[in-house]
Amino acid sequence: MDVFEAIQKRREITKYKDQPIPDDVLRKVEDAGYFAPTGNNLPSKNLIVVKNRDVLDQLAETTPYTKWLKEAPAAIVVTGNPEVSKYWLQDASIACALIWVEAVEMDLGSAFGAVYNNEDEQDSLPKENHVRNILEIPEENHIVAVLGLGYPKETPGPKKHVDREDVVHYGKFNASK
Repeated sequence: MDVFEAIQKRREITKYKDQPIPDDVLRKVEDAGYFAPTGNNLPSKNLIVVKNRDVLDQLAETTPYTKWLKEAPAAIVVTGNPEVSKYWLQDASIACALIWVEAVEMDLGSAFGAVYNNEDEQDSLPKENHVRNILEIPEENHIVAVLGLGYPKETPGPKKHVDREDVVHYGKFNASK
């Protein structure tokens, strides 16, 4: 499958088969985040690969929206360190996107569990601290997201997108089409 096809096929998958992910498959997905570009080539992102069932179950309690981790056979937690680069959030976000696309390429499903909230520290802190304590993540790292991974139990149909004209602009924002 080519990259564009993987992007188009990407869906939020929250129901997984009870089937382990082979290490070589998981390594390719992990490598997508590892090789993701970073601002000024600074190593501001970190990836924590989790396969331990007890740990995944604990991570499922991070937010009310990450319960699907109780079914996922693996997850990758993506963090960013603002002490390393001012582009840490972009670096971690790009890594998340590439992990998700590579998961599709490897016939896996993925779901994105947002943890860090850059607009609301009161919302962000309890979620980040929950993950931080479980995985012993240093204080200077923000936990951007937990991406669940597994073989899809079901695959949703094509996604309905908003009209292209509402998203894509040429020359100027809201320029005449």
